Amino acid sequence: MATTTSKELCWTSADLELFPEGDWKRYEIVNGELFVTRAPHLGHQDSAGLTYARLLLWSEDTGLGKPFLAPGVVFSDMDDVIPDVVWVQKERLPNIVDESGHFTEAPDLVIEVLSAGTTNERRDREIKLRLYSLKGVKEYWILNWRLKQIEIYRRDNAQLQLQATLLETDSLTSSLLPGFDCLVSRCF
Repeated sequence: MATTTSKELCWTSADLELFPEGDWKRYEIVNGELFVTRAPHLGHQDSAGLTYARLLLWSEDTGLGKPFLAPGVVFSDMDDVIPDVVWVQKERLPNIVDESGHFTEAPDLVIEVLSAGTTNERRDREIKLRLYSLKGVKEYWILNWRLKQIEIYRRDNAQLQLQATLLETDSLTSSLLPGFDCLVSRCF
């Protein structure tokens, strides 16, 4: 649920430091707008974990990169998000993480798992899609664990464009991840 009280109020990363830790809420800022969500449904967490596991196994086999589960991505003081899963090419990794262990540049792949509700869907399908597109993410997957489908957005003409919506029986592949091939149903 979005919780900004005024369009004129701009939240920053420094404001996030004032929120209590351990309250099972996720605080994110996109273009100065604060989004607060509570701990996600187990189906959401399961999909994120299964997808991370598939990427981890493939990454260990290939040595091409590494996935991360719910990392901090701080593009700027007014764009501070926590995607469900990201994947980064091995050679880029040392140069895009700050001393606090947060990404400061776009991961190669970002994965968000949809949470129920119009506000949550708008955040992932519009607001974060726009942010990730502007910041240079190469590929963006939106997992809908309820419908068991994955929307694949790929960079085309300098922005992320919907390339496919994959169903349970489809294979998930990517030119970003050579040789990665996973049945969509294995992500749910």
